Amino acid sequence: MRKLVILRNTSEKYLTKLESLAPDWEIISGKEKAIYMPQLQGAEVIIGWKDDIAKMCFKSNSQLKWIQSWGAGVDNMPLQKLKKQNIMITNTSGVHAFPISETIFAMILNFTRSIHLYLRNQLKNEWKYERNLQEVHGKTIGIIGVGVIGEETAKLAKAFGMKVLGVRRSGKPSSIVDKMFDIKGLNEVISTSDYIVNILPSTKETYKIIGLEQFKKMKNTAFYINVGRGETTDQEALIKALEEDLIAGAGLDVFDGEPLPKESPLWNFENAIITPHISGVTANYEERAMDIFIRNFQCYLKGEELKINVVDLDKQY
Repeated sequence: MRKLVILRNTSEKYLTKLESLAPDWEIISGKEKAIYMPQLQGAEVIIGWKDDIAKMCFKSNSQLKWIQSWGAGVDNMPLQKLKKQNIMITNTSGVHAFPISETIFAMILNFTRSIHLYLRNQLKNEWKYERNLQEVHGKTIGIIGVGVIGEETAKLAKAFGMKVLGVRRSGKPSSIVDKMFDIKGLNEVISTSDYIVNILPSTKETYKIIGLEQFKKMKNTAFYINVGRGETTDQEALIKALEEDLIAGAGLDVFDGEPLPKESPLWNFENAIITPHISGVTANYEERAMDIFIRNFQCYLKGEELKINVVDLDKQY
């Protein structure tokens, strides 16, 4: 019997749907190791990834053909080993557009209207006016890594009357980005933007692509927001940029090493907003992720090529 193993607890609604699509398959769901580990032998398709399943994936008698990542990033997976095994990877790219773009603007508006400072004052029962309150209308946002999330962020920026600059690998224009650049235009974008938003994946090309040189090129009134991957930013350079007021502040959802250690200086900056890698989290996540998987699964059952979110294992996204 063919087998699908889901490394998480799945709603009855989706288990029923999968069973109706593949009545001759064995479908196992559960996030506890005791549930999924004994079932990996003979699994043809797996939803999710955990480091402890790697050995089973690479056994000579493995039946594994396809892994559906439960996130957009796949940098935590042994991609080249999976490639050698001819194992396909798909991800959930696209499901994060609403929650991440809303998180980006939550940070932007907090900084612009000094809400982050007023919240600190509230904790001290302190009635205090903060100076230099700004507006986002008329400002420039630079989106580094324009994909589905970046375009949704651009839509929100346009609603606020902002100018939108974008950077993406291909440099291909977008109807909702005023001016698009390829990676060679990175420094031009960051030097002219009031808000620099990093949505880059973690790849060999993006490793610490935002370093001290880039922070020095930013306006000292600019805010840096990273909701992509922590490894794309030189964290020591970011700390230096905050210490020396090279930038006005930083909104950080991802870090080079998570959880962020308690002793990290980043916790102590008044002009930093820190969230624990939750920008993509939403109550609607399962619905959107399973929709992607089910559409691909229907193709898979027919022997057709997968059509949605197939990861290029060399590009790492």
